[in-house]
Amino acid sequence: MKVIDILKVKGNKVVTIDSHKTVRQAMDLITENFIGALPVMKENRLAGIISERDILRLIQQKGDAALQIKIGDAMTTKLIVGILDDDLERVEALMTNNRFRHLPIMDGPNLAGIISIGDVVKAHVKDLKIENLYLIDYITGKYPG
Repeated sequence: MKVIDILKVKGNKVVTIDSHKTVRQAMDLITENFIGALPVMKENRLAGIISERDILRLIQQKGDAALQIKIGDAMTTKLIVGILDDDLERVEALMTNNRFRHLPIMDGPNLAGIISIGDVVKAHVKDLKIENLYLIDYITGKYPG
């Protein structure tokens, strides 16, 4: 399975935030949209990412003042991204080996979507269910020969 297959099911609507917005605004968007991370845009290009964990750590370190910090000053800028043609195993390895849960997906220079580790697990479960059905059909003799 490829990343593009996950995005076809999930949809390509991506909630983003501009780098000049505040941590408070990011927190509000994350909460309102029931998501775990926001790609950060600067001049219509992906510039970084900020996650709910990033915000929590920032608040723990700086208290209420953290909420007024600009996203551009708080975001992760050393990004690892995927592309539409990446297979599930590569994406899973990237996320596991680098210890993050949200991967921006690029289509050339444009942000095509974002997938989470939950999306990867859901795709694996779907594949396993289908494989299981085929094996049951084979074992019970549903197919001739």
